[in-house]
Parts: sequence; C-alpha cells; structure tokens
Amino acid sequence: MGNSSCFREPWRALPESDQDIIEFVKTYHPRNDNISHLRILLQGPVGAGKSSFINSVESVILNRISGRAMTDASSGSSFTKKLKAFQICKDESKRTPCSFVFNDIMGFEVTQGGIHVEDVKLILRGHVAEGHEFKPKCPLSKDDGDYVSNPSLAEKVHVLVTVIPAASVPLLSDDVIKKMRDVRLDATMLEIPQLIILTKVDEACPEVKKTITNIYKSIYLKEQVEKIHKLLGIPLNCIFLVKNYNSEMDTSKDMNVPLLYALRQMINFGEDFLNSQ
Repeated sequence: MGNSSCFREPWRALPESDQDIIEFVKTYHPRNDNISHLRILLQGPVGAGKSSFINSVESVILNRISGRAMTDASSGSSFTKKLKAFQICKDESKRTPCSFVFNDIMGFEVTQGGIHVEDVKLILRGHVAEGHEFKPKCPLSKDDGDYVSNPSLAEKVHVLVTVIPAASVPLLSDDVIKKMRDVRLDATMLEIPQLIILTKVDEACPEVKKTITNIYKSIYLKEQVEKIHKLLGIPLNCIFLVKNYNSEMDTSKDMNVPLLYALRQMINFGEDFLNSQ
C-alpha cells in the first residue's frame, strides 16, 4: 500500500455535483450524422478493472449497483476472452441506451499471455467482429470469419482508454509497458484520442480508503499519475483516478464524481475525433 500522506488542498479540482455530468452523459449524441454511438475501447493489464469500470459507469447512470460485465477477482489470467460491446442503459423503464459503447477486451499479460498487440490494432481499425474469441498466440488474420474487411466509422474505435491499477504502476513489467506503448503509438498514427484511468485507488492509498474525497489530495496517487505519464507519454491532464464499485451496495455522489469526470472527458475527446472525420 502506498504513502498515506495528503496535500491540504486537492491538486486537481473535481466538480461539486454529479447531476450535471449525469445529464450531459444521458443527453449526449454524436453530431456526426454517420454514427449513432461513440466507441470507447478499454485496454490494460489483466485484472486492471476494465469490466468493473463498465459496471461502475452503468451503476452511476442507473443510480443502482450493476454487474452486467462479468468480472473475476480470483484468476491471474484474463477473465474476458472475447471482444464485447456494452451499451449503458440510461432509462431502465424504456431500456433506452446512452449514445456510447464500451469495448471490453482480454487483458495484456507478460510474454505470450493475454491479448495479442496485433489484435488490438485491428480492433482500433474496426476489423474485428464482436464476439471474436482471442487467441494469444494466434492473432486474427484476414482469412478468418471474424475479420471485418471494410469497417464503417461506427465499427472503428473513437477513444482509447488504458486502465491500470494505481498501486501496480511501479510493478508493470517492461513487456506489458511495451505492448501498451505499441498500441498507443498505433492509435496516435490513427489520430485516436487516448486517456488513462488509474483504478483501485483505495487499495493504493490508505487516506483514500478512509475517504474517497481524498482521491485528488493523495501525494502517492499524484506520484503514480506522474510515473505513468512518463512511462506511456500520455499528458497529465488525460490521466484520471477512479474507484470502481465492487463491495458497495449503493451508489454515492463522492464515488460517482471521479468516475463521471473521467467519462465526460472520454466523450468530449471522442466527439472531437468524430467531428474531424
């Protein structure tokens, strides 16, 4: 567990209310007429909390705990084996979806384990059909039935989000860092915007475990943000801290705000990308 000390004032100011951002998220719709949903790809090491982040966003929007994206805390390997798309419901009674989609994928592992970098690059370009089962030692080929030859803009990725546990930043293997950097460079070539979310902040800092409102006061978490900025080269203002819902039985404003703060930036960046297409 990390350093427990905090700054007296937050080093990044969070919005005071979650309601304005919830309303923004619920009413968002891409201005590009060729597309109905913004596509956000989540990548990261095994066990980073990608699926939990999807559940947490849905929990915030529905104002109740959701567990639709299956997670597994007991395994050392990736629980997600296939390319999955998750639409978040904004109105349970009408089952109306929000205008963004999360793509969840297999996590990165050292050496031959986890998702192959070439598969992630194909996903960025929209060449991988939903439901494709990843084979770590055998990336998708053009001859495969799950290969999409001429993807539309809607099938391509519009925002790349790297998900990493905050306490794991100093422990990331060179191999996993290389894979994430490789994907990031490819996304940059495609002009796809990129963000990082550091998860499990309560496990990384005792002061945040005490109270989530210390999230952007924590000296240790600020150090991890700066470390991952140097490792992956993503700007500091594109790196966010979140605590996913996992043991909680109810949602709370204090947990909602950091999650929504990151989500709003994903949507804004994605919208900027779509408007340039």
